[in-house]
Amino acid sequence: MADFKIQPLHDRVVIKPKEAEEKTKSGIILPDTAKEKPIEGTVVAVGEGRVTDDGKVIKMTVKVGDTVLYGKYSGTEVKIDDQEYLIMRESDIYGIIK
Repeated sequence: MADFKIQPLHDRVVIKPKEAEEKTKSGIILPDTAKEKPIEGTVVAVGEGRVTDDGKVIKMTVKVGDTVLYGKYSGTEVKIDDQEYLIMRESDIYGIIK
């Protein structure tokens, strides 16, 4: 997404969270208040990397298009063009789903 409207700085990433489950495995439809916060999403933009005290840049491990797992309450929620996104540090990401 080269034309994404936000370019995160340093070691931050922008993630589009996976949609919360609408119904249970047994078919019960869940109201918004009962839905679990997603812990999985797709990376849509990445910063250039973490800057160390001596000015060196450590490149990011995640890249645009990666599906990642992150903490349930990680990041800052932002809304762009009626779409919800999370901005968080790369260190808040637990892993990349292969």
